[in-house]
Amino acid sequence: MAPVGGKRVKKGILERLNSGEVVIGDGSFVFTLEKRGYVKAGRWTPEAAVEYPEAVRQLHTEYLRAGSNVMQTFTFFAGKDNLESKWKDVNEAACDLAREVAEKGDALVAGGISETSLYKSHKDKLEIKEIFQQQLEVFTRKNVDFLIAEYFEYCKEAVWAVEVLKESGKPVAATMCIGPEGDMNNLTPGECAVRLVKAGASIVGVNCRFGPEISLATVKLMKESLEASGLKAYLMVQSLGFHTPDCGKGGFVDLPQYPFGLEPRLATRWDIQKYAREAYNLGVRYIGGCCGFEPYHIRAIAEELAPERGFLPDASEKHGSWGSGLSMHTKPWIRARAQKEYWKNLLPASGRPHCPSLSKPDA
Repeated sequence: MAPVGGKRVKKGILERLNSGEVVIGDGSFVFTLEKRGYVKAGRWTPEAAVEYPEAVRQLHTEYLRAGSNVMQTFTFFAGKDNLESKWKDVNEAACDLAREVAEKGDALVAGGISETSLYKSHKDKLEIKEIFQQQLEVFTRKNVDFLIAEYFEYCKEAVWAVEVLKESGKPVAATMCIGPEGDMNNLTPGECAVRLVKAGASIVGVNCRFGPEISLATVKLMKESLEASGLKAYLMVQSLGFHTPDCGKGGFVDLPQYPFGLEPRLATRWDIQKYAREAYNLGVRYIGGCCGFEPYHIRAIAEELAPERGFLPDASEKHGSWGSGLSMHTKPWIRARAQKEYWKNLLPASGRPHCPSLSKPDA
């Protein structure tokens, strides 16, 4: 199967999902750009869209080449509550960069909003909705293709976000940053999904905070509740690129390694191929990643689901499926690794002396 590049006639997000197409999201921005020296850890706000547009453009380009169908605007925590006077410039620049890269391939632009810094303190519905509305006005003016409300700990705030985004008339996706225990008000994942769909979301799921296994378990609970309620929505998952079996309800932010010592937990490309296949088998058709998800992880999704999609991404020109490129190695024991069964059954070692396999969360 050869890589397919170039521009094609673009279909909308719901048109793609209605036809059974697999939509591949993008991956990490704040974590990846922090490692590259363009984002400061802490509040994780996205000034890089204005300060270092070349860095944001390059990362979008890498995800596009790896197989992403969606260029999500780098607008995480980009509301007025976090960015004050800079919020408008950042949102506008992020939209322009995403569109510039999306036009180079078969990708859509998604305007993204996330939870506010205000909800936990005073839960002022009108003030919080105004923050979402301000970002929506930019997304509408920049004519993004659809909208994503992501990274919400509280379902109520996520519902407010969906209600605002639906005013645009564009399709809305909504993802919670929760695990199987539910949101911070103890609403189950299933109840969260039901409320988001009733608010107007056409696509629901989870992103961030938890690794592939836990994220898929949470989406499964959402799917079951939607089916039991007679509601229809497309499912979406954008997990961490880290393994988090020892996380508590708060996810990886409670681990002692967060955020600067998570590398030993990084998922391999083969872990992500498994994640993609399990997500597909669960019925998820919008599959991507969040913090820790690098372009090669996105390529792994695209390669695993190439039979269903009918083509490989451009980046596969430099990657042999399941290590097939190793068949040219001069050492016979390395040539023997050029097969799917070897990598599929490998149990990677951390290589760190005295490193514990699991941690006790701080919270």
